[in-house]
Amino acid sequence: MNLEITSLGDHALVVSLADRVEAVAARRVQAACEWLASAALPGVAELVPAATTVTLFYSPTELLAAGGPTTDLAGWLAARVRERLATLPKASASRQARLVEVLVCYDGEFGPDLEAVAARANLSAEEVIALHSGAEYFVLQLGFSPGFPYLHGLPAELAVPRRDTPRTVVPAGSVAIANGQSGIYPIATPGGWNLIGRTPLRLFRPDQQPPTLLEPGDRVKFRVISFAEFERWEATP
Repeated sequence: MNLEITSLGDHALVVSLADRVEAVAARRVQAACEWLASAALPGVAELVPAATTVTLFYSPTELLAAGGPTTDLAGWLAARVRERLATLPKASASRQARLVEVLVCYDGEFGPDLEAVAARANLSAEEVIALHSGAEYFVLQLGFSPGFPYLHGLPAELAVPRRDTPRTVVPAGSVAIANGQSGIYPIATPGGWNLIGRTPLRLFRPDQQPPTLLEPGDRVKFRVISFAEFERWEATP
C-alpha cells in the first residue's frame, strides 16, 4: 500500500492513502481507519477518515508514557502506523455498505438553482431531476458542518461549478450539487453549492446515537416526493 504520513501540528498525523477522490479510494481509507482503530495504538485519541486520508489525533503525554522518545514522537507513532497498515488484509473492506433512501422534493422554492443548473447543462429541469434521483451515491466523508455528506456518483451531465456568490443562509435539508458531487445541508449555514431540492429528513440528530443519519461508506438513493409528501414527513416527529 502506497501511503504518506505527515505531521499536522504537534498533536496529529495525516495518513494519505490515495491521490484521487473516488469510491474505491474511500473504501480503502475506511478499511484502513477501522484496522488502525482495532489496534488501539498508544496515545491515539481519535481517528478521522476523509476521502483520501485518515487523521490520527494523539496525546504527546500518553505517547511519552508508552515509551515514545522525547525527540521525535510523531516519527515514533508514524512507524507504528506503518507497521499496522502493512498487515492490513488485502481483501479487507470496511463495514457492509448500507443503502439509505433519502426523500427529496425538487419543487418550487426548494430548488432555487434547478433552472440555472438545467440551462447550464443544456437539459430540462425534469431531466436534471431524473438524472440526480436516478443515480446511486457513495458517502465519501462527512464535513464541513455536522453530518454534511459528500456524495460521489453524480452523473457527469450535472457536474456544474459552485455558485459565483455563496448564500449567507442555506436552509437545513437542502439538497445541492457542485464540482462533480452532491451534498445535503444538515443545518442552516452559509453555502455556495447549487440548491436543487430539499429533504424533510434530519441528517444531524444530536439527541440520537449515532448523531448523523449518514455515515462514510453508506450508499444513498434519492426518492422524489411531492410537496404534500414533504409536509407530511416534516410534521412527523
